[in-house]
Amino acid sequence: MIFVDYAGSVFPFVAHSPWHGVRLADFVTPFFLFIAGISLSLVYKKTSNKLRATQQAVLRALELFLLGILLQGGYFHGVNSLSFGIDVEKIRWSGILQRIAVGYVVAAVCEIWLSNTPRNAGHVGVFFRNYFLHWIVLVSLSGIYLGLLYGLYVPDWQFEVQQANLSDFYKNSTYIIKKVTCGVRGDLGPACNSAGMIDRYVLGIEHLYKKSAYRNLKVCQNTDGGGFSDNLPSWCQAPFDPEGILGSFMTAVTCILGLQYGHILVQLEVIP
Repeated sequence: MIFVDYAGSVFPFVAHSPWHGVRLADFVTPFFLFIAGISLSLVYKKTSNKLRATQQAVLRALELFLLGILLQGGYFHGVNSLSFGIDVEKIRWSGILQRIAVGYVVAAVCEIWLSNTPRNAGHVGVFFRNYFLHWIVLVSLSGIYLGLLYGLYVPDWQFEVQQANLSDFYKNSTYIIKKVTCGVRGDLGPACNSAGMIDRYVLGIEHLYKKSAYRNLKVCQNTDGGGFSDNLPSWCQAPFDPEGILGSFMTAVTCILGLQYGHILVQLEVIP
């Protein structure tokens, strides 16, 4: 990801896609989550104490979640920053490590509590029946995700933008309010999708990622020079978290899919 962050401006095909489409960097997290699911099938291949195993899984996920807040919550600033510490009113609660933690703990609980025995049955029908509850969880999470994504009504909303005024740099910052017109349902664009609305209501708009990738869309590029102008869509400056709440549903789904592939590997290992 260091290569993506620093080489993405030189090689656009390496960087994250601004919105629609997929690029090289967009494959990293899904494959990592899939591999994490595979590892769970190996770690919990034999679980004698389910309660103890659950405690360990929750503890690992909690440690990863807290590490994500520490690294991506705003504690560390650039070398040229004039401010230090953290503003709890603007701390970023979500991030890639937090998302991995959510997917990990959901898949781990499925493996520990929802796997039937015997696990080494050679018949294909018996094999899938052992993990039938896993597929119920997977389909349920996918259904909830699609229902919220396409079913929620997104009203108009607004956000504050710090005004670029050098005279106020050392004084109280001034802000301007920008409004985004929506009033739609099932929109998949950057401005009016339900994923962003859920994060704004639950996490708070001040706790979302301030430099979203959709700022690199052509519609958000200022042809007159750097920075933003009033001619650009207002949502180009709006915060949006790519690792938000709704996306965590599919994170868990990806981990569970990897878990099922891990079951196949374990099955091939035990079949003579």
